[in-house]
Amino acid sequence: MQNEPLELGEISFSSWYAHTDKMAEVGFLTIARRLPSLVGQAMRMAWQASPRDALATVALNLLGGVFTAFGLLATTGVLTALFSEGPTPGRVMAALPGLALVAGAAVLRTATQAGAGWAQSRLTPQIARLTEERLYGLTSQVELVAYDDPDFHDAMERAGSRGVSMASSVVTSAVDTVTAAVGIVAAAGVLGVLHPVLLPLLLLAVLPDAWAAVRSARMRYSTMYALIPARRRKWIIGQLLAEREPAAEVRAFTMRGFLLRMYDAVARAEQDVMLGLARRQMAARLVGEALGGLGTALVYVALGVLLAVAAIPLAVAGTAVLAIRSGQTSLGNLMYATNRLYEEGLYFTDFLDFCAEAERRLTVPRPAPAPEGFECVTASEVTFTYPGASAPALRGVSIEIKQGEVIAFVGENGSGKTTLAKILSGLYEPDTGTVRWDDTDLRQVSPEALRLRTAVIAQDHTRWPLTARYNITMGTGKGEPALHAAAAVAGADEVIAGLPHGYRTLLDRRFKDGHELSGGQWQRIAVARGFHRDADLLICDEPTAALDARAEHALFERIRHHADGRTVLLITHRLASVRYADRIYVLDHGRITEQGDHDTLMSLDGLYADLYTLQATAYR
Repeated sequence: MQNEPLELGEISFSSWYAHTDKMAEVGFLTIARRLPSLVGQAMRMAWQASPRDALATVALNLLGGVFTAFGLLATTGVLTALFSEGPTPGRVMAALPGLALVAGAAVLRTATQAGAGWAQSRLTPQIARLTEERLYGLTSQVELVAYDDPDFHDAMERAGSRGVSMASSVVTSAVDTVTAAVGIVAAAGVLGVLHPVLLPLLLLAVLPDAWAAVRSARMRYSTMYALIPARRRKWIIGQLLAEREPAAEVRAFTMRGFLLRMYDAVARAEQDVMLGLARRQMAARLVGEALGGLGTALVYVALGVLLAVAAIPLAVAGTAVLAIRSGQTSLGNLMYATNRLYEEGLYFTDFLDFCAEAERRLTVPRPAPAPEGFECVTASEVTFTYPGASAPALRGVSIEIKQGEVIAFVGENGSGKTTLAKILSGLYEPDTGTVRWDDTDLRQVSPEALRLRTAVIAQDHTRWPLTARYNITMGTGKGEPALHAAAAVAGADEVIAGLPHGYRTLLDRRFKDGHELSGGQWQRIAVARGFHRDADLLICDEPTAALDARAEHALFERIRHHADGRTVLLITHRLASVRYADRIYVLDHGRITEQGDHDTLMSLDGLYADLYTLQATAYR
């Protein structure tokens, strides 16, 4: 039904303006006070990227301002000589020394500005690299549970989509602001020397433009802030329409029209918001320009009055005109740079705020070394709730895993099996309760060190766009024997043998000479990845989901063989595969309801027996 109303989840058009950013409420003076902080943040970022280029940029721009002021003052001498009495050749000859000074100042100003531009252009790529490395360094290090928090996702979207790209722009705008401010100081200094009345009138001419620029920036930022959830939704829908992975189902279920309607609904609403923004910005700009024109007229009227009453000579008036024009040009540049700096600075602040929030989500340094293996892993009264969830995923769970055992977690979807496995492997930390390897509380151990002792074979494994070798080794350097042994145990060696370049084959068809694997082949690569880690604790979370019956049976045989002397935690819905586990824990709504070996659980005639019987009946 083409006219059926669309359900867009968190995106309801009436709520797009509900998130009004606090910066949209501040006044001009608050913004003026905030700009030095933005300039300081940008300069610190530039200094971190390249102290030499940052220092050269600032120093050369300051020198350019000095030469501008010197050239304006030298102009007074030139005009005085030209407007004096006497023959024209004599006046021209008298003006030549001043003209030489003006020309020299212009050459030096041009040279310093060119040098500042060169240093500034060197800063841009260095700042981009620095900010990207900082962002990705934090996003790859924060606690995993942060990715289950929608607020964290929104903050990361703001930081990644605009914050990172704005970092170098903020530095550029900050330098432009400083440069324009230096030009204004130079022009204002000259005007102050010529006549004090001219300086406040010059400010009157440009303050309306400043108000319009700042107001326009506030409007744009608050609108962009409110549109972030909508743009995320539009981007996700766009990926569904353009990415390879969903392409088959989009066609099989004829979803093209439906997805395009959904995309168009979000895009049109976003378009309406942006058109409204353009209309409001234009109104603010027109008001600012009208008031600015009135202020400029007052400046020239005042200059004419000063000439009429002989308060200043004609040569000084001529210099004042040049100084006013220079000051207005610098003020125009300042308004443009300030507008950009303020607007880009809001996004840059998003980046800084996200980095600060991500740093708060990092695990604090922990003193205890990772245990060298274990005799027993115990979880005691573990509870865990996902961010924003109304109910805990785990409720007072206690289990025990002894070294060398094969342990199975069984339960229906949503019972907490995978969550518990992630807590045991150090990917999540429990809200309450403890997890110990022997006597070592894992809260005292670095998660990174603990993860080197564990390996996870996940059902939703990542299909890395890397070579087959790196898809198994994950960048570790254990040598060829370890690589081939892991591939053989997982049955991935047969997959590798069929690739055109063996272990050097790139497993991503989006790239030249890339190769694609089937779901079952990818599953074997993922299993080999887990075996290659040769960890103290191997967690297999639905490791056979993409395998046929024969391959599944062969893989479980390999896991049992590989588990000789190792500890394996098996999570699966295929209960025939857990019959030989040393102990089976049955989870139901976040609680352990049954435990024991297969025969014990069957005799209890509980949830496990019910699930096992249902599956067994299907094969009879």
